[in-house]
Amino acid sequence: MVWKPNVTVAAIIKQDDRFLLVEEETSSGLQFNQPAGHLEENEDLITAVKREVNEETAWHFEPEALISVHLWRQNPDSTSFIRFCFSGSCHSYDPAQKLDDGIVATHWLTHDEIIARQSRLRSPLVQLCVEEYLNGQRYPLSLVKSLLDINYG
Repeated sequence: MVWKPNVTVAAIIKQDDRFLLVEEETSSGLQFNQPAGHLEENEDLITAVKREVNEETAWHFEPEALISVHLWRQNPDSTSFIRFCFSGSCHSYDPAQKLDDGIVATHWLTHDEIIARQSRLRSPLVQLCVEEYLNGQRYPLSLVKSLLDINYG
């Protein structure tokens, strides 16, 4: 059997000292997460994070930097994830847009408000990525390359 982790993307979006998080239904109840989701077939990472932010928040997202890449697993029996976290800005909010299934609400929270909700964060990566962002961790988007459908033969 070949081991294959799930590939996910997430976005750190900060405006006026507040971060955009989604409140979503999970098997563990309502939890908070960055706008995030799975990479889909034939999709590059930048397209994926733009799509996920829009589907979960009704905002259009423009990535500006890569914050981090994490390999995460909750426990030995859990699914493993490779998560690419980007930072950037939002524009063109559509209040009439229906959000993805399971998304209950979006919230603009301060760092302190995120810490206060630590027990309701979807994973430890939520707080970790915010802290990496606040510590100035940024990598150029040029690190993320897509070579889909390129034949070197």
